[in-house]
Amino acid sequence: MDNNNYIDITIEGERYKYKKGIKFKEIAEDFQDRYKDRILLVKLDFRLYELNNSAEHDTELEFITANTKPGQQTYERSAVLLVMSAFHDIAEKEGKFNPDVSVNVEFSTGNALFLNSKNPLDRKTLELLKAKMHEMVNAKIPITKRAVSKDEAVRLFHEKGMYDKEKLFYYRTSSRVNIYSLNGFEDYYYGYMVPDTSYIKYFDLELYEHGFVLILPEKEDTNKVPGFIPAPKVFRQMRDSCYAHEKLGLSNVGGLNTEIAGGNISQMILISEAAMEKKIGDIAAEIAGREGIKLIMTAGPSSSGKTTFSHRLAIQLRALGLKPYPIEVDDYFVDRDMTPKDKDGNYNFEALEAIDIEQFNDDMENLLKGRRVQLPSFNFKTGRREYKGNCLQIGSGDILILEGIHCLNDRLSYKLPMDAKYKIYISALTPLNIDEHNRVPTTDARLIRRMVRDAMVRGTSAQNTIKMWESVRRGEHENIFPYQDSADIVFNSALVYELAVLKQYAQPLLFGIDRHSNEYIEAKRLLKFLDYFIGIPSEMVPVNSIIREFIGGSCFKNKIY
Repeated sequence: MDNNNYIDITIEGERYKYKKGIKFKEIAEDFQDRYKDRILLVKLDFRLYELNNSAEHDTELEFITANTKPGQQTYERSAVLLVMSAFHDIAEKEGKFNPDVSVNVEFSTGNALFLNSKNPLDRKTLELLKAKMHEMVNAKIPITKRAVSKDEAVRLFHEKGMYDKEKLFYYRTSSRVNIYSLNGFEDYYYGYMVPDTSYIKYFDLELYEHGFVLILPEKEDTNKVPGFIPAPKVFRQMRDSCYAHEKLGLSNVGGLNTEIAGGNISQMILISEAAMEKKIGDIAAEIAGREGIKLIMTAGPSSSGKTTFSHRLAIQLRALGLKPYPIEVDDYFVDRDMTPKDKDGNYNFEALEAIDIEQFNDDMENLLKGRRVQLPSFNFKTGRREYKGNCLQIGSGDILILEGIHCLNDRLSYKLPMDAKYKIYISALTPLNIDEHNRVPTTDARLIRRMVRDAMVRGTSAQNTIKMWESVRRGEHENIFPYQDSADIVFNSALVYELAVLKQYAQPLLFGIDRHSNEYIEAKRLLKFLDYFIGIPSEMVPVNSIIREFIGGSCFKNKIY
């Protein structure tokens, strides 16, 4: 054996010899039977690599499977490429429309991705598309990658009519662009891909609204496609937001960058904020117009801007002659020693049982009856509920604004009359996409919001924010998302310009993450994502903006109720 032609690969603490230049795919195949989930990537030298890459030197290797966040993102991205390539093949044969831009990825809805077809699909065409995708999976067609210059990428996508991508790369600072190819279809994707179509076995398609949904496996079972669980109210809010921003030419990062580069920042911010203020005013008017509404139940996932929204809603309600009072449901936490624990033995503050439901209902009932109630305040340092003489008695024109993660769950307020409640689900449902086929996940926007706020307000590092994000997301899936469509109204707190502002705050925090840490991979991904945006100064953000809740400088420092 010529040792110069072999390298040592350490896997799970054991050293193995492989021929120099072997593809990671071949190494992964040797170990796949040890893993329940499919190996999709490898990690070495603090970086992720596609399985089509080769091993060139001695190293320690870690397999990244489909049940990890990078694995899920890789699978979704590859499945989208499969859809686009299959549709391209069908469209070319039909010869009726441009096959490169016939389908756009819009946003996630429920547990699926919503794709918008410029030519409405019927069930027969959708079944044809699905059959073509399965045919390509069985054929194990390679997914290849080539690097081209930025100028060549701009020219290529202009010729294909992919103008979103043309704009995107016009403002990119990097000189090279990776182009993926599948079965003759070429496209750009933000992130890694699987090596061939055989890795994308599990998916389903369903017609939905004016397009169709791509349903993919979830983290809990990556070898099974779940049933589609729609969220119609959230879908309609996302659809309306996308339409509104498309009319303004702000449906993608390239369009946003064009406005910024053209010196239209101030006007763009004013239009975005005015549109949001109008929505808040409309909600206040609906509440004021409904007889008997006494309880505004507000809930949403982390970093949705609930606090600023509540302040702005309160101002609108006062302008209509109502007197709002805030109540934080978190003040009804049970004492720390009574808090339930999760499967790992940690306190589960997001469980409904962490709230003293009986006391909460008794207090709210008494308030609705016009009685004077002493409200609690939870001391997070001692882990105990305290009473400090904070009393409240409401009159006929008064209204309570209740905020907490369980406010949409009727089990929290089971004693309170349904006709007295007005439920609001709030989330940062960004209408902005990177381009036609690369979406901006709303969770990324919220994570960046939280990272900036945690560092500024709590002194928490970006590394710790990323580290705890998985637990935060798990709590949202258990306690918030199942009830989002029960709301009377869905409020979108995303602002189209916000990531261009947050960029200047988030980048230094992300660069500060230790490259040896588990969070470094996610930090690198977010840095690449933010690199798409031209930054804009925060001085132009109004003091009452929801973004001020995260970057500081809000006029709502004290409660205005």
